Amino acid sequence: MRRGIAATALVASLALAATACGGSDSGDEADGPVTITWWDTSNATNEAPTYKALVKEFEAANKDIKVNYVNVPFDQAQNKFDTAAGSKGAPDVLRSEVGWTPAFAKKGFFAPLDGTEALAEQDKFQPSLIEQAKYDGKTYGVPFTTDTLALVYNKALFEKAGVEAPKTWDDLKKAAATIKDKTGVDGYWGSTQAYYAQSFLYGEGTDTVDADAKKITVTSPEAKKAYGTWQGLFKGKGLHKADTTADAYAHIQEAFVSGKVASIVQGPWEITNFYKGSAFKDKNNLGIATVPAGSTGKAGAPTGGHNLSVYAGSDKAHQEASLKFVKFMTSAKAQETIALKNSTLPTREDAYTAEVKADPGIAGYQGVLSSAQPRPALPEYSSLWGPLDDELIEIAGGKESLDKGLGDAETAIAKLVPDFSK
Repeated sequence: MRRGIAATALVASLALAATACGGSDSGDEADGPVTITWWDTSNATNEAPTYKALVKEFEAANKDIKVNYVNVPFDQAQNKFDTAAGSKGAPDVLRSEVGWTPAFAKKGFFAPLDGTEALAEQDKFQPSLIEQAKYDGKTYGVPFTTDTLALVYNKALFEKAGVEAPKTWDDLKKAAATIKDKTGVDGYWGSTQAYYAQSFLYGEGTDTVDADAKKITVTSPEAKKAYGTWQGLFKGKGLHKADTTADAYAHIQEAFVSGKVASIVQGPWEITNFYKGSAFKDKNNLGIATVPAGSTGKAGAPTGGHNLSVYAGSDKAHQEASLKFVKFMTSAKAQETIALKNSTLPTREDAYTAEVKADPGIAGYQGVLSSAQPRPALPEYSSLWGPLDDELIEIAGGKESLDKGLGDAETAIAKLVPDFSK
């Protein structure tokens, strides 16, 4: 009872604010179904068909609601929504990367969902994922998919070389050399992207910033040690040199799925593509382990994934329809369907059915989720990887020293969080 009252009051209050801003302009006919727009940012080939099918299922069960499905390329969606929400044309529902959620909430673009229909089953979701959907004490998204990075490896090549999944980065270097000697292929190929380098920071007990202390830590001794370890994995026997081209991601992925490199660090969004590769026609050949630990003995990777968020500028009718849609798409049944079709990780425990866990990729990544580290509730946090992306590629390519690159990154980060000290 209280939940229903809270939801109604919340939607009503948000509707007043939306009316002042112009509300939603969907072209709905009087007495006809409400049409809401959903911007899905998933892979248009591998994931979108599943979401489109669920939309049809939702519409069949809710004759008074139509969903205008729009697939927006992930790398364009954040800027597109930012622009649209600041003027007109924003969707009623957004598949928001977890790092975008606090940033858009801070701007007032997302409606708080506490007490609404969308979060009626909040206790079914992993608590850490609910926390990651919060900003300033309120929840602005319902966890839709989750992920983290893992060391993925070719079991056949590892077995041929007589090595096991490495526990530390030092172990990885030794294993890579042995794999090269025994099989002729490189044992490991690392990425120059800042997101993939984040695990090295965690391995030294640090991060790019200390959000609680409001301090930039990217040039701290711990961070320099972390990035030094990262840099050292581009040179040596069995360690593939850094790819600094624009197509590096695709090159690394293709080498792994075709058996030309024995291990990489990657996320579960590539599970379906792993299975398409010649090296993993037998799905059980895919090994998945926690990313190696640093000198502190700590191992971990950033928690990623997406939330479904509701646009605060939509009118009452569209918000009510959006809340119902979000509840459906994040239900245990829908999440199970998404996992089985897309091999992505559910955000609620009751969606990990026996059939879902029979997928070795999902089961493997579920096993490493406990080591994933939630990102701090800092709206600017995800943008901090931008300066590092620029600098790390120069460092990896030998065009810049580690000290200069991190120093330049620190200067750029300071502009993004001007109230943080160095």
